[in-house]
Amino acid sequence: MEAKAVFLFALLSFSVLSFKPAFADNEEEQDPGLVMNFYKDSCPQAEDIIKEQVSLLYKRHKNTAFSWLRNIFHDCGVQSCDASLLLDSTRRTLSEKETDRSFGLRNFRYIETIKEAVERECPGVVSCADILVLSAREGIVALGGPQIPLKTGRRDGRKSRADVVEQYLPDHNESMSAVLDRFSSIGIDTPGVVALLGAHSVGRTHCVKLVHRLYPEVDPRLNPDHLPHMLHKCPDAIPDPKAVQYVRNDRGTPMVLDNNYYRNILDNKGLLIVDHQLATDSRTKPYVKKMAKSQGYFFKEFSRAIALLSENNPLTGTQGEIRKQCNLANKLH
Repeated sequence: MEAKAVFLFALLSFSVLSFKPAFADNEEEQDPGLVMNFYKDSCPQAEDIIKEQVSLLYKRHKNTAFSWLRNIFHDCGVQSCDASLLLDSTRRTLSEKETDRSFGLRNFRYIETIKEAVERECPGVVSCADILVLSAREGIVALGGPQIPLKTGRRDGRKSRADVVEQYLPDHNESMSAVLDRFSSIGIDTPGVVALLGAHSVGRTHCVKLVHRLYPEVDPRLNPDHLPHMLHKCPDAIPDPKAVQYVRNDRGTPMVLDNNYYRNILDNKGLLIVDHQLATDSRTKPYVKKMAKSQGYFFKEFSRAIALLSENNPLTGTQGEIRKQCNLANKLH
């Protein structure tokens, strides 16, 4: 009898240990996380539609590419890559895109244009977060940058994170230590940070961000050959808020994402304090010099860093939602 009891106990123990609830498989099936070509079955045309829309919009409005590139920094850099950046303000909540750190961000309506095109093909399937990331990928290509393989499967957040934006996004006047620390917290190392700041190769910097380097006295670290152009573009110590006054980040190839930025900042032609620090800080200067010499190395590190940024703490599976409209959570739609 005792032997029989021991045998039954052993059998029961084995059954418990080897038993795997059916829902465990279902959970894994429901949430594969981020994967390549997530929509291959649910919306096979999704990535092609986004690519086509980005191309059409870029032909009509060249500056959209800068906007898409900035979107991925400003959304994915703040806690989660979940399209919270795209949400409008409500009576209770300020939008991320209306904070000081988001100054100059624009063209959000074109994300809606892309969303509408995808919705016509596959209603309620493709998230705004994935559209934001994939439009940035195609915008990078439109600017002459590398084709970066990026995973999809993100879902959309339901709330703005305006209250924590300044804790996550570095400011252009912060120390290099602060900039490195902020990116390090999401897994991006020093060469990755140097490469990401290479996005300053394209687009423009508004005078309001520059005047402290020009007035009341000129920052002696600026290249004197570059000063007349900066003073011409930013003639007032207090820029007119109604005027769109700016300096192109790279006068040589302003519409091309290339390694000319690194040559410029080594020549003291960086517009922002962070550009100057990147070229002079002992931790970052070796990578700046290497990227100035090799566009291939810049593209390699830039691609790696963008992929890491795009995978920052996404919502997947049953988390979040698939918004009907990118600027509104579904409950407000």
